[in-house]
Amino acid sequence: MTDKRDAAARLEKARKFFSALPHAVALGMEPEDMGGGVAIMSMPWREDLVGDPETGVIHGGAVSALMDTACGAAAMSHPRLMGATATIGLRIDYMRPATPRATIRVRAECHHITRSVAFVRATATDGDDDRPVATATGTFTVQGGP
Repeated sequence: MTDKRDAAARLEKARKFFSALPHAVALGMEPEDMGGGVAIMSMPWREDLVGDPETGVIHGGAVSALMDTACGAAAMSHPRLMGATATIGLRIDYMRPATPRATIRVRAECHHITRSVAFVRATATDGDDDRPVATATGTFTVQGGP
């Protein structure tokens, strides 16, 4: 029971944090889970985020922003990171266009952390978890690392 309460408290804290970020609000980003170096965030499809009006596919820049934000959130939620973080580098590989009108969901994991850098991997999906929309690897600044 404590685990569920802890998870709910972490999620509420994440929602408050992201509601104060103008770009996250503007893009409709929603944290779904965050803790232990893992962040799951989503962004529902909206017409104003479409990159190709003929297909209705969400713009790659919106997907990129979601992936960057989720990766930063994963780094921030790592137990050994003691403060804010910023993106040093982020590589995104787009695998395919997102399904039109589909919510984009990103799962990011901070898989390694040093005194100055957090290393993160992420995958963006649109409901078909076997076929990613994009993958990312990133490096982020660390304050208070091991």
